Amino acid sequence: MSYADRVFIDMCRDIIDNGTDTQGEKVRPHWPDGTLAYTIKKFGVVNRYRPAGEFPALTLRRTAIKSATDEILWIWQKKSNNIHDLNSHIWDEWADEDGSIGKAYGYQMGVKHIYKEGEFDMIDRVIWDLKNNPYSRRIMTNIYNFQDLHEMNLYPCAYSMTFNVTKNKETGKLILNGILNQRSQDVLAANNWNVVQYSILLMMIAQVCDMEVGELVHVIADCHIYDRHVPIIEELIRREPLPAPKVWLTPDIKNFYDFKPEDVHVEGYETHEQIKDIPIAI
Repeated sequence: MSYADRVFIDMCRDIIDNGTDTQGEKVRPHWPDGTLAYTIKKFGVVNRYRPAGEFPALTLRRTAIKSATDEILWIWQKKSNNIHDLNSHIWDEWADEDGSIGKAYGYQMGVKHIYKEGEFDMIDRVIWDLKNNPYSRRIMTNIYNFQDLHEMNLYPCAYSMTFNVTKNKETGKLILNGILNQRSQDVLAANNWNVVQYSILLMMIAQVCDMEVGELVHVIADCHIYDRHVPIIEELIRREPLPAPKVWLTPDIKNFYDFKPEDVHVEGYETHEQIKDIPIAI
């Protein structure tokens, strides 16, 4: 049984049974037909995963691991805010006529900041610190830039990643852990997508910094299921979990900027039938 499936089932059951229903309240999201999109929500959901031990991809339905990788590299590696640099259409709703999503996500990752050691953007600073000062408690990214919010077509949901290094007491090798902070999450559309993305990101950064992969802790402030998703979720979590897939990276890559989606190798990924045409609130 996949550990990620069990976490997902328990989380969804808790939200539906014990969450707060926003029906009738003032909400921003709406469905494409103009109807307000209400949710059942839980505050402060925290899930923990160990990608090296068992890769946390759902088997209840298929997560497109290569497409998820493409998007995380679009943000963290290409540092792009233009959908023409992305090989999927998941951002189309928020792009302007030129393909830009504004000063969001990849744009923020590419902004350079001045340190006493020189100029770095956020990802290059993370890698520099991990290689040169791994026990620092200041190794993090944050793309929720208040100064630029008015120029973002969507405020960042997954906005911060904090990296923390521990040590394998048996081998002496350093272990890379990460905390993903998310202000808001649409559980059906994005939960496992984000878990898969940031697990792969953690694996990539650990590899280029010559570290073992540790824990990914996923912290979600507003963890919600949309009203039109509840019946889909109920059907989904009745399915029987299958064994988790094996996921590994091309081992000889030592430069983060050399990774491509095809360097993520997936073996034994058996899943239940995919759920198609999921309505997305905007």
